[in-house]
Amino acid sequence: MMAQLIEFAGNHPLLVGALLVVSALLIYDLLAGSGGRNAVDPVKATELINHREAVVVDVRPAADFRQGHIINALNIPMSDLSGQIARLEKYKSRPLIVSCRSGAQSGVAVKQLRKLGFEQVYNLRGGILAWQSANLPVSRKG
Repeated sequence: MMAQLIEFAGNHPLLVGALLVVSALLIYDLLAGSGGRNAVDPVKATELINHREAVVVDVRPAADFRQGHIINALNIPMSDLSGQIARLEKYKSRPLIVSCRSGAQSGVAVKQLRKLGFEQVYNLRGGILAWQSANLPVSRKG
């Protein structure tokens, strides 16, 4: 088996090189998307909300949002984020914490918002699942 892999790699160096590059990029994207300077854990998010008047933007579908969300969060589903930017303009000077179910979709939203000029945008690492695991309050109102 190992001899076959070595033979394949020797016969197809471009394919093996492409596999290594794609793998490295995927790993980098996973690490940067879930962590990095744009991510906050639930405790840090609470500090931003309480001390810097951060606004929470929940990008989950409305049905998921109604089942439980961070208190006072705005629901702007990911599918309509680009069409709802005007709703966020008044919060441009305040920190925005973007949340979703697990933190993956909100990572994409953070990148989009940064490209649109929002400077203080943070991904809630672990999403609403991490928020609930930390025993922080959720609301089921509108």
